[in-house]
Amino acid sequence: MKNTTVTFKKAKEEKTKLTMLTAYDYSFAKLMDEAGVNSILVGDSVGMVCLGYEDTLPVTMEDMIHHTAAVSRGAANALVVADMPFMSYQTSVYDAVVNAGRLIKEGHAQAVKLEGGFEVTEQIKAIVSASIPVVAHIGLTPQSVNAFGGFKVQGKNQEAAQKLLDEARAVEKAGAFAVVLECVPEKLASKISQELSIPTIGIGAGAGCDGQVLVYQDMLGLFSDFTPKFVKKFANVGEIVGGAFQDYIKEVQEGSFPAKEHTFKMDDEVIDHLY
Repeated sequence: MKNTTVTFKKAKEEKTKLTMLTAYDYSFAKLMDEAGVNSILVGDSVGMVCLGYEDTLPVTMEDMIHHTAAVSRGAANALVVADMPFMSYQTSVYDAVVNAGRLIKEGHAQAVKLEGGFEVTEQIKAIVSASIPVVAHIGLTPQSVNAFGGFKVQGKNQEAAQKLLDEARAVEKAGAFAVVLECVPEKLASKISQELSIPTIGIGAGAGCDGQVLVYQDMLGLFSDFTPKFVKKFANVGEIVGGAFQDYIKEVQEGSFPAKEHTFKMDDEVIDHLY
């Protein structure tokens, strides 16, 4: 069954946990879709895990459209959400609507995600008014890493916690159909989840959220540059892949690959008559 914004609303009402994973290409999107994940996020995390940047800031609209289109071709049932990259919506409400529209028209996403609270409520309203569903993102917002002074847990003191709760209410009022809570203390995330009528999707925000999202390279052990505290490795695929690469190199060098079963035959007469 195709997942939609209605699916998210119904899951919140029925207290059914939602699942979301990142993907950046057709092959992994297809695997996730067949596994039954509710939503695939084409994250601007592509900049770090696929393109090798130190953070998400260099990612462009062209990057996001390219990867979103690939994912959309592999996702038959999952709701495809595309991240709006840095400076694609902060500059003006007009830019926000135009760029959100590009992710829908050219990338074939079904929704967009943008980071921020009070400062992006007008953008959320305008994008939603253009009939484009929006996922909000508060807490640790990676595009603000320089302003935060690094990747740090948000909302730990009274003032910061109240601000996050108020921002969650504000993005819901602006029209977001879901909100990602990143690196938020578990009790605060649970409080926000109870207060809102829209689903919360946690990443480093505890089990009290209405759903969870992870970067697939992290949860499969494919990205070894660093592992955040909130990541559980559900498999060490990186070790398997690395071992397979080593086996391939060894067999090619010793001449055992390709073997007879990997080659194509022809009549000896053809070879004999070559000159």
